[in-house]
Amino acid sequence: MDVLGIDIGGSAIKGAPVDLEAGRLARDRLRIETPQPSAPKAVAGVVRTIVAHFEWTGPIGVTFPGVVVGGITRTAANVDKRWIGIDADGLFTEATGCPVTVLNDADAAGVAELTFGTGKGRGGVVLMLTFGTGIGSALFMDGALVPNTELGHLEIDGKDAEHRASAHVREVKELSWEKWAERVEDYLRRVDALFSPNLIIIGGGVSRKSDKFLPFIDGVTAEVAPAALHNDAGIIGAAMAAKADQA
Repeated sequence: MDVLGIDIGGSAIKGAPVDLEAGRLARDRLRIETPQPSAPKAVAGVVRTIVAHFEWTGPIGVTFPGVVVGGITRTAANVDKRWIGIDADGLFTEATGCPVTVLNDADAAGVAELTFGTGKGRGGVVLMLTFGTGIGSALFMDGALVPNTELGHLEIDGKDAEHRASAHVREVKELSWEKWAERVEDYLRRVDALFSPNLIIIGGGVSRKSDKFLPFIDGVTAEVAPAALHNDAGIIGAAMAAKADQA
C-alpha cells in the first residue's frame, strides 16, 4: 500500500508516495522551498501543490517542525509564529480535500528509522536526532515513542542547543566539519548524560555525510550511528502515521 508523506522543514517542504511494505519512496520526491514568511496559508498552498503533482486522492501524512498535539501545532521555533495554536489537521485537510494526519517531524523520522532503518530491532532507550534548520528529537523506550520531546531546545552555554549545533548553523558560520563536530559532541554528551540511550541515531540531510563528522565525535557512551533512511525518514514516517490513523 502506498501513502503520501510530506515533510515540512524550515528551509524546504518535501513529499512523495511511500511504499509502506518496503519502507521506501515509491516515486521521486518533490522538493519545494518553504515560503518566507512560512505562514500557515502559504505552507498549505505548497502542500496542495505537492498533492496535485502526484495526483493524490487518499490519506496524507504531514510532519511539522514543532510540538503537535491532537493535530494542533503548539510551538513554532523555526517557522512563522502564526502556526502556534493552529488546527493543522483541519488546515491541510481543507487545502487538499484529503484526510490528513499531522505529527512532529522528528517523531515521524524516528518511527521510520525504528521500523525500517538503523533502529530496527533495537530495544531499550533509542534517541533519534535530526540536524537541519534546527535539531529535532524522538525518544523511544523499547520501541514506544515519547512524543514531542523537542530536545534541540536544551540549553547549552546559555543558548538553545540548535542555535549552536544545527546543520544550519554549520552552514551560516562556515564551520569545518571538525569544528562543527565539536559542537555536536557537546550536545550529544548532554543528552547521553540525561537519558543514557543505548543508541543515538543521527538524521537529517547531514546523515548522508556522516563520514565527514562522526569520526571526530568521541566521549559519548551511547552508540552513535547515521540514519539509514537519511532525509527521507520524515516522509516515510509521515506516511506511516497516516496509515495508522486510517486503520
